[in-house]
Amino acid sequence: MLEPTIVPIRKKPRYGFHSHTENLNGRLAMIGFLALLLVEYKLGHGLLIW
Repeated sequence: MLEPTIVPIRKKPRYGFHSHTENLNGRLAMIGFLALLLVEYKLGHGLLIW
């Protein structure tokens, strides 16, 4: 039998729990939280008041 001369390099998947996706999720959460604070400041009350 012949042995392969080239070993394939496996690429990491671009989905799931990886550091770049976790960093992006954290940054978007911070932007959303700041946007919520700005909206509440502008309105003068919270968004969850009935």
